[in-house]
Amino acid sequence: MFDFANSSYTTVIITVVFCVIFPRLIVADGPEFRLGNLLWSVSLSVSYLLVLLTAPVLGAIMDYTGAKKKFLFASCLLTVVATAALYFVRPGGILLGMLFIILSNIGFSYSESFVSSFLPGLGPPEDLGKISGWAWGLGYFGGLLSTALVMFGLGAGVYTLENFPRLRWVGPVTGAFFLVAAIPTFLWVKERAAARPLPPGENYFTIGFKRLRRTFSDIREYRDLMILLGSFFFAYAGLSIVISFAFIYGDQVVRWSAQTQMLMFVITQFTAAGGALLFGVIQDRWKAKQTFILTLVIWVVAVTLIYGVGPVTEFLNRLWGTSFREEHVFLVIGSLAGLGLGSTQSACRAMVGLFSPDTKAGEFFGLWSFTSRLAAIVGLMGLGLLQTLLGLQRAVLVCSVFFFIALVVILFVDVERGKRIAREHAGE
Repeated sequence: MFDFANSSYTTVIITVVFCVIFPRLIVADGPEFRLGNLLWSVSLSVSYLLVLLTAPVLGAIMDYTGAKKKFLFASCLLTVVATAALYFVRPGGILLGMLFIILSNIGFSYSESFVSSFLPGLGPPEDLGKISGWAWGLGYFGGLLSTALVMFGLGAGVYTLENFPRLRWVGPVTGAFFLVAAIPTFLWVKERAAARPLPPGENYFTIGFKRLRRTFSDIREYRDLMILLGSFFFAYAGLSIVISFAFIYGDQVVRWSAQTQMLMFVITQFTAAGGALLFGVIQDRWKAKQTFILTLVIWVVAVTLIYGVGPVTEFLNRLWGTSFREEHVFLVIGSLAGLGLGSTQSACRAMVGLFSPDTKAGEFFGLWSFTSRLAAIVGLMGLGLLQTLLGLQRAVLVCSVFFFIALVVILFVDVERGKRIAREHAGE
């Protein structure tokens, strides 16, 4: 249910609606919006930088105090309040918009890490892929419902100054959806960890840093986890670009119609949900590593086709004698990409759970969050800078490079060895 709740933020604010409002109406540097795109990348990158510097130690403190639900609630509240505050951002209010995006994305990023730390205690190891996949798949329906409320309830699909009185309600409606949908998590999920007393002369931050230092000193024993995180670094560098710029790309490069934009959103939500559910089941039966590899192959193909959507459209029209427009072909490619949107992250999350000793789940998912946020900084700033030089269409090809490197790195992971090491360190 928390995946269902927090998908409202990442879908409405980061992927579909506010990501278009910010460059088009808040910064308003058309026709190419290069400054707006760059400042959007900067906002997200700053938030990720702050998260990567703090999430691992907070995860260690969370493990020691047995207070996962309290940490999760605090991160949820930060996201809700900062998202609702986007109501006060008007055209030209660039710094205020950047501030609330930074704060809300910090809260969301924390919550994504904190809620994932519950995963190892939700079922036996052989079911973690399915549990993670089902949760991630359910999340896309949360994104679908929240975006439907915004697009149809508010009429937020028209990005004009005349419609801005409606658009400014995007933040409050999204924040309210997140808060209400998260209530079942806090009512019914049990806190299984027990708090431990502080040793004399210690505080929670010194304990957190010491636990992290011990984990890093023993890191060679967790080499498969680190290889996995290395692969995920490049995968998430690509994913962060897709999540944050897919609809910007459709708006600025493909120049799709409002109808195609809505179709893309609806179809990708269903294909992403189906992909997460399907690959979650496949992962438990076919093995996690192979599933992760398959999702990366899908991404390499999809992003390459997105880059070449113009020539691909011309080729199909000559081959079949049709009159497809680029936005139609982009829609089909986006549906293919949707299969890997949730499944890539879900498969990696489940593998981190398999490689995590029960007493280090918070720390390891803190490292997972650290990796994803560092990757997001590299991906978003890389794209932001490249698109100022080359334009958005050429710059997006860097995603294929990221996914291909991730594909090569994951080949060196030994899943059985990683699981065995996690069992050997259980209870420490």
